[in-house]
Amino acid sequence: MAETEFAEAGVRYGTPVGRWVLLATVLGSGVAALDATVVNVALPQIGAELGANVSGLQWTLNGYLLTLAALILLGGSLGDRYGRRRVFVIGVIWFAVASLLCGAAVNVPMLVAARALQGVGGALLTPGSLAILQASFVPEDRSRAIGAWSGLGGVAAAVGPLLGGVLVDAASWRWVFLLNLPLAAWVVAVASRHVPETTDPTAEGRHMDIAGSVLAAVGLGGVTYALIEAPERGATSPLILAAAVAGLASLAGFVVVERRGSHPMLPLDIFTSRQFTAANLVTFAVYGALSGTFFLLVVHLQQVVGFTPLQAGAATLPITALMLALSARAGQLAQRIGPRVPMAAGPLVLAAGLLMMGRIGPGSEYVSDILPAVLLFGSGLVITVAPLTAAVLAAADARHAGIASGVNNAVARAAGLLAVAIIPVLAGLTGDAYEEPAVFAAGFSQATLISAVLAAAGGVLAWLTISNDLAAPTAPEPEHHCAIAGPPLRPGATTHR
Repeated sequence: MAETEFAEAGVRYGTPVGRWVLLATVLGSGVAALDATVVNVALPQIGAELGANVSGLQWTLNGYLLTLAALILLGGSLGDRYGRRRVFVIGVIWFAVASLLCGAAVNVPMLVAARALQGVGGALLTPGSLAILQASFVPEDRSRAIGAWSGLGGVAAAVGPLLGGVLVDAASWRWVFLLNLPLAAWVVAVASRHVPETTDPTAEGRHMDIAGSVLAAVGLGGVTYALIEAPERGATSPLILAAAVAGLASLAGFVVVERRGSHPMLPLDIFTSRQFTAANLVTFAVYGALSGTFFLLVVHLQQVVGFTPLQAGAATLPITALMLALSARAGQLAQRIGPRVPMAAGPLVLAAGLLMMGRIGPGSEYVSDILPAVLLFGSGLVITVAPLTAAVLAAADARHAGIASGVNNAVARAAGLLAVAIIPVLAGLTGDAYEEPAVFAAGFSQATLISAVLAAAGGVLAWLTISNDLAAPTAPEPEHHCAIAGPPLRPGATTHR
């Protein structure tokens, strides 16, 4: 079917074509989401084999998050201009090649560089997958398609630690990355055959915001480098000071470029909506707490409690079960009563789970000590995620509906990037701390406390700032923007991250 026919007729949810489109986008974004978490359980083995210290493990995660957070908005605009399916497929292939390089890494610098390349691929395919759904499905089916995409993608991220444990126990940490190759091949085959190509006709007249992308990458990279390396090199080291200054100056330059540019990838007037700004601040707090915890938890379970990689990965499986069973109902509840109460209560429940996790130590039993904390943590996540995403999309002005999801995605990734850099340092987990169980146990307890405070702050902020009346004004004609093409979701539609 030609591109114009798809644009006029649209794809219906539940039809064979609709199922193929959903399969390709879910698998593509799922591979990226899976790799964001599957690596965590392999960190002790990576550190042992490649001789990495704590900063090396931090960079193993943050090399990926850095390029993903910096380039994800640019990836959406490239899809609008050159074809969403084309850029999505290129992103999947890029991601697969980078995964092969990760699996072949012989030292930490090579692994970190390959992880950064993975992030570039993720920045191309992640916004493209959602944009394909928005552009391909008929308006009345888009909410269902996005809900399925979000829910299944979330499951992929949540099942990552378990899958990583299986691969590390059965083979090697390298298979955590090599697994992406057959999955990527399948995605490319399905997308090339069954996904319609769509573009934004207005994109050709817009300039690409290359300057903004470069400044964002340099800014995040400089700040992250300074935060991670300062404990090892010293806060007054010329290299650390230079990185910090360059990073902060680049971030300031990014704001200037986005404010003055004719076609910025991040139009700053989107933040004139108080609700949109507040919802993204809540996102930053919650996803910072989430990322900081998952970075340390599976390492703690192996190095301190004595779990195998498989046991450590399986320990978080109840979170997946809760997301599968209750996410849709949580979204429906928020649709009935509004997002304010769930967005305030969810992070507080999550914080309580984090405080319970801080008590996990040597000799802890799974059923009595770990499972209750995991269940409480997962319940808070279920309560929070769907209302938060729906609130972000509904709070943006209608003319910015296309980039609202992309901005929120970038905020979540940036929160994870900074949390992984900052929280271990604040908790005293530097150098070779992960090799000393007593030191790591004390640091982990401090880290969960910091994460709990961060999550609770998100809940309080939501209660003080989020309104149940979040419907954005509607525009007579839907516009296309860089991250997602298509009209805004219907007010009140249930959406999941």
